[in-house]
Amino acid sequence: MVALAPAGYNRPELFLVTSVRRDGGEAVKALVLTAYNVLAIQEVPTPVPGEGEVLVKVRACGICGSDVHGLDGSTGRRIPPLIMGHEAAGEVAAVGPGVRSVAVGEAVTFDSTVWCGECVDCRRGRVNLCEKRQVLGVACAEFRRDGAFAEYVVVPERIIVRMPPGLSFLEATLAEPLAVAVHAVNRLGEVLGKSVAVIGTGIIGLLAVQVLKVAGCRRILAVDRDQSRLSLASKLGATDLFLVENSSELEEIANKVVERTDGGTDLAIEAVGLPETVVAAVKVVRKGGVVALVGNLRPEVPLPLQVVVTREITLRGSYASRGEYQLAVDLLASRKVAAMPLISAVAPLEEGPQWFEWLRSGKLGLLKVILEP
Repeated sequence: MVALAPAGYNRPELFLVTSVRRDGGEAVKALVLTAYNVLAIQEVPTPVPGEGEVLVKVRACGICGSDVHGLDGSTGRRIPPLIMGHEAAGEVAAVGPGVRSVAVGEAVTFDSTVWCGECVDCRRGRVNLCEKRQVLGVACAEFRRDGAFAEYVVVPERIIVRMPPGLSFLEATLAEPLAVAVHAVNRLGEVLGKSVAVIGTGIIGLLAVQVLKVAGCRRILAVDRDQSRLSLASKLGATDLFLVENSSELEEIANKVVERTDGGTDLAIEAVGLPETVVAAVKVVRKGGVVALVGNLRPEVPLPLQVVVTREITLRGSYASRGEYQLAVDLLASRKVAAMPLISAVAPLEEGPQWFEWLRSGKLGLLKVILEP
């Protein structure tokens, strides 16, 4: 884990700390997307928990790739002004009326999806597909909900999970992406004794590698263009590594995977969401194979329809998580899934704008960066 900022970086002076609001309450600091591509530390009112809600003092919050991609407005999911951040953990600071499951002072983490509990999908247990769902730290045409790049955040009691003893706040920030990885693995169906290709070894891909190992996969084949991430994938459970120099090589790499597995892998997880990687995921699986699509960097990608039809490939979309959050927390607490090797840096919230810029440039090879309010 990187303890300090890269060489040559002068830490900015801390600014806009707490002050007194006119109503006598305390204002708190937050990292706010004030305009597209503009992040600033600002004073915001201390949020107040309502019925069934919990006020959490944020101790750590990870920067998600979706936050970085949303900076310029291209995703339509980060409309300013907005406090982003949905991979977080902290302490219960206050509870609203009707809250019974947690108490002030307890260490907690929480899911990113806020589901209603009343719609058809919620009643069927498909809370990730809730008709009225909101996501922490997301603002779009349908809703706006501030997130956890702040000293405090309010979340519904129903998405909170207590942290087991021994689990650090830093590790707990990985529970949300881990739940996403667990759900993607669950979308594959039975994985015990199977071979699985993981296309893309970013955070979700590296977590999926670990989940697949815990689930008893016979062979885990990792594909990425970053050698350091592939090396980490190997340490975390991948059995075969395939380095892609550029996207034009993906078809050749897919052929190599098929050759090495005598006809293709049983299953595949696509954790990027680009046209070339989706095509590669379809082509690496054997006849009758299953592909879980979790990456979504592009709203539309071409599909090799004839390959899917004639080889009877099953494609399964995988969105967020559906009840896997508690399992994710347990996997982290038991150390069956390692979080710390994925954390590249921990920095004060005030340094958020610079770390966002480094993540967006991709030049430092960062994985997970965690901000501490």
